[in-house]
Amino acid sequence: MNSSDTNRIDRRFAALKSQGRTALIPYITAGDPGPSHTVGFMHACVEAGADLIELGVPFSDPMADGPVIQKACERALVHGTRLTHVLEMVAEFRQQDTETPVVLMGYLNPVERMGYDNFARQAKQCGVDGFLAVDMPPEEIDENAALFAEHGLQSIFLLAPTTSEARARTICHHGQGYLYYVSLKGVTGAATLDADAVGEQLAKLRELTTLPLCVGFGIRDGESAAAVGRVADGVIVGSALVGRIAERAETPETIPEALKAILGEMREALDRSA
Repeated sequence: MNSSDTNRIDRRFAALKSQGRTALIPYITAGDPGPSHTVGFMHACVEAGADLIELGVPFSDPMADGPVIQKACERALVHGTRLTHVLEMVAEFRQQDTETPVVLMGYLNPVERMGYDNFARQAKQCGVDGFLAVDMPPEEIDENAALFAEHGLQSIFLLAPTTSEARARTICHHGQGYLYYVSLKGVTGAATLDADAVGEQLAKLRELTTLPLCVGFGIRDGESAAAVGRVADGVIVGSALVGRIAERAETPETIPEALKAILGEMREALDRSA
């Protein structure tokens, strides 16, 4: 497979590794605070130094997410944002940006409703590079990952401090693109982050996989991003951005600059500590 055929995610991490840089991966919920704003937010994230984008698919019961992202899903769903609309947003984003990897993040129910094969085919056509299902059970990893791979869609998996070694081995075996390590027990947007403890866990995972290890949960500012960036291949920031979107939901035209301010600080801190 030549480089033009490889997934954007693989290409991006290879480039970052050669540059000695840490990936900055923002998460935003598609359709929040209204569907017409999402693509602009995605471009703003890239302008601020984002290397990949995780785009949340709104779901009515986001059980693994804290109140900040739950409310974002509610705001998006009020406007009728569905999986088909999220795919259309990615296609619109691709009209201007053909290089930044986009990973859809969410739950299996909307994909099941669309049909796995139909989703995989449409996602690839629209320019999606990967899919992270928070509630993908281990016993379904084989079938779904194989189907997505047929359409060039990478399966991204979560690992947590509570993940058993046996399951970690299974996930590392099937994972593609990168692994999302949840730095804290509990839901997204939770409290304190211990970068040293995260580093110890990542060291164990590196014995099981060569995939890039990216860390989310608890990254709020440049300082926390830099601390995690010293031990991880990428930092994922979600609640800090989604919270800022919520604060400015009534004035959405001000949101792009607010996102740039947060991500710009993190990008600068990551590059300074590299």
